[in-house]
Amino acid sequence: MKSLTITVLETSDVHGNIFPINYGNNEAVGLGLAKIATVIKEERRKNRNTIVVDNGDLIQGTPFTYHYVRSNRHKPNPMITLLNDLNYDAAVIGNHEFNYGMEVLQQAIYESNFPWLSANILDEDGEPFIGKPYTIIELEDGIKAAILGVTTHYIPNWENPEHIKGLTFDDAFESTKKWVEKIHNQENPDVMIVSYHGGFEANLETGEPTEKQTGENQGYRIVKEIEGIDLLLTGHQHRSLSGKINGVPIVQPSFNGQAIGKVSFTLTKNNGRWAISDSKPELILVDELETDESSLQLVYDYESDAQDWLDQPIGQVKGNMTIDDPLKARLKDNALVEFINKVQLDVAKVSISATAFFNNVTKGFPSNITMRDIVSNYIYPNTLKVIRICGKDLKEALERSASYFMVENGEVIVNPSFTTPKPQHYNYDMWEGIDYIFDISKPIGKRVVELTFKGEPIQPDGQYDVVMNNYRAGGGGEYIMFKDKPIIKDIPLDMSELIANYILERGTIEATVDENWKVIW
Repeated sequence: MKSLTITVLETSDVHGNIFPINYGNNEAVGLGLAKIATVIKEERRKNRNTIVVDNGDLIQGTPFTYHYVRSNRHKPNPMITLLNDLNYDAAVIGNHEFNYGMEVLQQAIYESNFPWLSANILDEDGEPFIGKPYTIIELEDGIKAAILGVTTHYIPNWENPEHIKGLTFDDAFESTKKWVEKIHNQENPDVMIVSYHGGFEANLETGEPTEKQTGENQGYRIVKEIEGIDLLLTGHQHRSLSGKINGVPIVQPSFNGQAIGKVSFTLTKNNGRWAISDSKPELILVDELETDESSLQLVYDYESDAQDWLDQPIGQVKGNMTIDDPLKARLKDNALVEFINKVQLDVAKVSISATAFFNNVTKGFPSNITMRDIVSNYIYPNTLKVIRICGKDLKEALERSASYFMVENGEVIVNPSFTTPKPQHYNYDMWEGIDYIFDISKPIGKRVVELTFKGEPIQPDGQYDVVMNNYRAGGGGEYIMFKDKPIIKDIPLDMSELIANYILERGTIEATVDENWKVIW
């Protein structure tokens, strides 16, 4: 009886990280594709039957990729250059692949030496818009591995409509079920791999729901209800997962290139047919690994250009616009968030604005501001929208934000629903143009105790034009009260560019706090 080992490696949610540095301060960090490259090369050296898949959210996420799109588009995409060099076998479309627009995505696909997959994102003819729902990898001794790509169908809730014009996002679960059956019937593979840019909606052990069942994440249902899957590669949630569900190995390799998923299959040939006799899922953390210098050299010119751009002086701050404690900064009005709202109000020419701190490493602006300071504080390529909402919507949105906090033994903590399984600090908004107070000692849903606009109470049926980022305006972050509201104005420029332009026009900006909101308990 003959046996053979197959290795499957997965990257996911790399988000433009190649170099092992923090672009906010250029300090070394243990992440990035150049460290992952060390693993890939070693695994390929050990086993020629190695398959490497990227599971999406590859081409967006750092100043490195942002500067490429702004200034170096005449060159090949550096992320694709590296994946080509590492001989990736396939890549799956992630939701952030659309952030820079369809032209950038299509260029990346065109330059790739490997197929991009997504069975459930369809063009106007009802066909997969990149042409390939799956690919077949031929291995030693005639072994066939099928890789099916699927993508969370929740993308229209976040993405700029212009970036996904003409596309239909079919239900990921239903598409997976249909294509797995079709692939088995047509290709008869020895190994069926589903690479799903989505995560898990339920506890992996109990099956209990862990989030609202919106369809954004369907991994648990996919692996429990669809027959014929030998491996489920996942992502999107930025979790570190390896294990088995329903006997099927699953992996999810964190984010920003901090880890790579590895699944080892043992196949045994019996009566002329290969069958999986064993499987082992695991994560390989890259923190302590050597960086692959040849990978860095491939894209060094891009990095050098980006670093020069990041250190360009933009302007100065009069006063203090730094953040020492992110929790305290979310409990009381502060100069940084007031400034970002001020930029949004100036651009949109409306009276009400909402924004957020996206994470807990935001440091604010020092007295002398560079592009590095802007992109390290405003990390997403958001655009702005002005939507028209009623007073009832506004109050519901504030109640959603107020649920961010909990009080335990007199101390304020962050509600675990905003931290587990994935940190979602970006889903707590702070507003300008209205005056409000949260009393977080009260039950969730009844915490907005004061709410006025221009000195008058907000009217439930009153109409208010509000500027916010495109993610929130589409209902992202469970702000469903904003979904499908009339769009009064669409501002297509990237928010970091708008901030830079605002500062450049003025030279000096002032740190102000009008204390229009506060949190009590």
